[in-house]
Amino acid sequence: MIREPLIFEISDKGKRAFRLPELDVPEDKGVFKGVAIRDEIEGFPQVSEVEIVRHFTRLSRTNFCIDVGFYPLGSCTMKYNPKINEHIASHPGFTSFHPYTPRELIQGNLKILKMTADILSEITGMDAVTLQPSAGAQGELVGIMLIQACLKDRGDPRKIVLIPDSAHGTNPSSAHLSGYRVQEVKSNAAGTVDPADLEQHMNEDVAAFMVTNPNTLGVFESDIRKICDIVHSKGGLVYMDGANMNALVGKCRPGDMGVDVIHLNLHKTFSTPHGGGGPGAGPVGVKKILEPYLPVPVIEQKDDLLNFNYDRPQSIGRVRTFFGNFLVIVKALAYILSLGPDGLEEVAEVAVLNANYIRKCLEGIYHLKYTTPSFHECVFSDKFQKEFGVQNIDIAKRLIDFGLHPPTMSFPLIVPGALMIEPTETESKKDLDAFIDAMTTIAKEAKENPEVLKNAPHTSYVRRLDETQAARNPVLRWMPDNKNSSDTQN
Repeated sequence: MIREPLIFEISDKGKRAFRLPELDVPEDKGVFKGVAIRDEIEGFPQVSEVEIVRHFTRLSRTNFCIDVGFYPLGSCTMKYNPKINEHIASHPGFTSFHPYTPRELIQGNLKILKMTADILSEITGMDAVTLQPSAGAQGELVGIMLIQACLKDRGDPRKIVLIPDSAHGTNPSSAHLSGYRVQEVKSNAAGTVDPADLEQHMNEDVAAFMVTNPNTLGVFESDIRKICDIVHSKGGLVYMDGANMNALVGKCRPGDMGVDVIHLNLHKTFSTPHGGGGPGAGPVGVKKILEPYLPVPVIEQKDDLLNFNYDRPQSIGRVRTFFGNFLVIVKALAYILSLGPDGLEEVAEVAVLNANYIRKCLEGIYHLKYTTPSFHECVFSDKFQKEFGVQNIDIAKRLIDFGLHPPTMSFPLIVPGALMIEPTETESKKDLDAFIDAMTTIAKEAKENPEVLKNAPHTSYVRRLDETQAARNPVLRWMPDNKNSSDTQN
């Protein structure tokens, strides 16, 4: 396969991508001279426009994205994004909207923010929503900060946050950043939170329990009401990681389960670009007890105009500049309105159906540690394939040869050799069958010819890397004769 050179390597002295006519007025750099005007960059590539276009177009063809094929990263919800939402968000009234524009001139945009917050409140069963957080992880942090502020106002500051052993890694990080000590709650044989273990950990020092539902095993926390009662009985609050809301949307509401605060990932559940395709958004919904602490500003109706209220003495303050990632919010609202209540309900139905179809077809071929029915994703392991010296990394690399993106691997940590598969609701049965056929073929290869897997991928632009060496000593040029290159084949 021909390797694309670096742009520096196709540079020729004297080339440029544009040329302007000679100035017909005197050049005057004025106050910018020596301050804001960049000097020439030594060694900067000199290429023509056609070389630039062809170089980056060829590179783009080596990339994999959701518009190319099946992208079953578990927990990440890498689903197709309707292009109409991108078109709507590109309207000049949205893209040219400056946050300091006088409020009376941007009532339509403020209405979009207010409407989105109100709809998300209804979907989640919460009393109020802030749209400010820029991503799910920041939404988690905000949720814990809200709990912390509430307990402090009660005169009952606490020291501990409880987290299940299957939790996303950002959960303990958010708790630590807020100054809490983290304690782990064990899962039971069904892969859900063990209420008995939670009860043993729960005391007056515990500020909150952070639960993901459905959890990272793809299993619904069937004891969620009992879990909330246990936490509330000791004065704690329940935070729900809503990263997997696409399995629940339109079907059930976390607020009705007893949850006090939840974050959502607009770029996952409500189909805005994800995985390098654009910024995220992590709105946070809360019950009444936490509403006074929401970040400022809060949108309110006043004198027939929507406006921002900064006068909220109990607020935790700003958590980012301005009002959130506005265009992401526009796309999410377009998605929600285009589907309507019935469409959102169908999203959850198909997401669950697709995950269980894959699970049923691969059950027995790959090991399934937890046999509880799946929701949005299913988590297999490489236990059967390890008998032949094949690990999950080999399975993942071999999938690339089939034109498929590998699933999430080695997470959650309570499943050794995990293969975490989330098909989402946007995949057709034909695409699911192609993935199932590939996984079945790979399982057969593991028994009959494991070396094929150990040297995979065979057809990709970049072959098997020494990943440890690549991280510690990256080699940016293709050097096939260099035995130390991190980009050479095994």
